[in-house]
Amino acid sequence: MTAATFDALDRPPHLLLVDDDDRIRELLKRYLSQAGARVSAAGDAAGARKLLGSMDFDLLILDVMMPVEDGFSLAESVRKSSKVPIVLLTARGMPEDRIRGLQIGADDYVAKPFEPAELALRINAILRRSVNGRGETPEVVTFGPFAFNGARGELSREGALVRLTEAEVAMLRILAARPGEVVSREELAKRTSAGLERSVDVQVTRLRRKVEADPRAPIFLQTVRGIGYRLAAD
Repeated sequence: MTAATFDALDRPPHLLLVDDDDRIRELLKRYLSQAGARVSAAGDAAGARKLLGSMDFDLLILDVMMPVEDGFSLAESVRKSSKVPIVLLTARGMPEDRIRGLQIGADDYVAKPFEPAELALRINAILRRSVNGRGETPEVVTFGPFAFNGARGELSREGALVRLTEAEVAMLRILAARPGEVVSREELAKRTSAGLERSVDVQVTRLRRKVEADPRAPIFLQTVRGIGYRLAAD
């Protein structure tokens, strides 16, 4: 029995594992199942799309290096219609690849080789943030034409929902919990899946594209040079 267990939800999380390496896919499926998850698996993006069309998942684990359609492409496609958390797996360890993954909406990035226990802990941490973070913010925080419901993790603009990734929701919850106050880049990196301060900047840039008329001259998500960011709420 594995040491890691999933306790973020009040039920076993349903994970979708997509990897074209049969050995790795079966190893991870067995480990994650023993750790307490319900795991569905596919060997390529086409198989993953079929499963996504017929079942709901709490988190996706996507290998980047796959034939025909890679994990980056699949993650970007999924993110257009869903905010389900996404973890990317890859043999690439370059920071540029991590940044690219975050830019397209991934919540975390794990470079191969890795220990299955590390992956399980990262998954549980992402799921826990998505659940426990709901109580950190006031019920609704407004800024300009936007309203952010921290409990639901929903951002709306004049009543119309704005699609956010789980990583963006986590970032906005932290900032909205302390409206008008500066939150350091270091704290944001530690409390979200960004991991690196540079990655925090990428996540903020993505959020600004959704809430700012001119992302280069932000009104709501303000930069405090040398420290971090603050949300200028009403």
